[in-house]
Amino acid sequence: MVVFNSLVNKLRNINCPYGQRLISSIIVEKSKDPRSQNCGRNVRWVFLGCPGVGKGTYAARLSKLVGVPHISTGDLVRHELSSHGPLASQLEDIVNRGKLISDEIVIDLLSKRLEAGEAKGESGFILDGFPRTIRQAEILEEVTDIDLVINLKLREEALITKCLGRRICSECGGNYNVACIDIKGENGHPGMSMPPLLPPLQCETKLITRSDDTEDVVKERLRIYNELSLPLEEYYRSRGKLLEFDLPGGIPESWPKLLHALNLYDPKNKESAAA
Repeated sequence: MVVFNSLVNKLRNINCPYGQRLISSIIVEKSKDPRSQNCGRNVRWVFLGCPGVGKGTYAARLSKLVGVPHISTGDLVRHELSSHGPLASQLEDIVNRGKLISDEIVIDLLSKRLEAGEAKGESGFILDGFPRTIRQAEILEEVTDIDLVINLKLREEALITKCLGRRICSECGGNYNVACIDIKGENGHPGMSMPPLLPPLQCETKLITRSDDTEDVVKERLRIYNELSLPLEEYYRSRGKLLEFDLPGGIPESWPKLLHALNLYDPKNKESAAA
């Protein structure tokens, strides 16, 4: 395991008490071409994109395809909220106001997850929701060499509708979306169609809405994200690690095109070979 002394200084500078645990929780290895055919195992990828764009959906699919864990800081936060642990009340207030969670809290949650993964022998990862700021990106770069940053983009009107349509099954935890997006093409912009992702019959009566999926909170999250995203995108673009991908529609349309952009092949998706 490679431990970077410079990371210790970086974390001390931000007064983070969890630095040593984060340092000790990541194995750093050099990998081959990050976009070689289903290289897997040791890939270290990051997903960027506005809240609700679908980072979790595509990261989870790629995680299974290339054989590395999908680590979502949003899921880590929601798990902490449901656990009613010491951070729960503080996190609930931040999330309900649509504000960004502090670096210190995110690093603490992420370090615990990486530590647990190391104990299980995990190697490589796909991060979703971290980093969100240049400060976080610099900390991550001190820890490990990120191979590729995938920046998902979607039109804002589709994003807002998609966020407001999100539903979770209170029993099984499944994620669904009841929004039917059908945007007509105009002024040179192509149209977009995204069918709803409906639950199975056994989940229909158990659907709940996330407390932070209100129109005001969604718009505030997008405003904050847009303020921070341009510098972060440029940070990775200047390092030659940014892959920008405009989602053309829903999963059936976007998935094979994303696989093509990543030079990956999904044997379960016939379109991926010809996309």
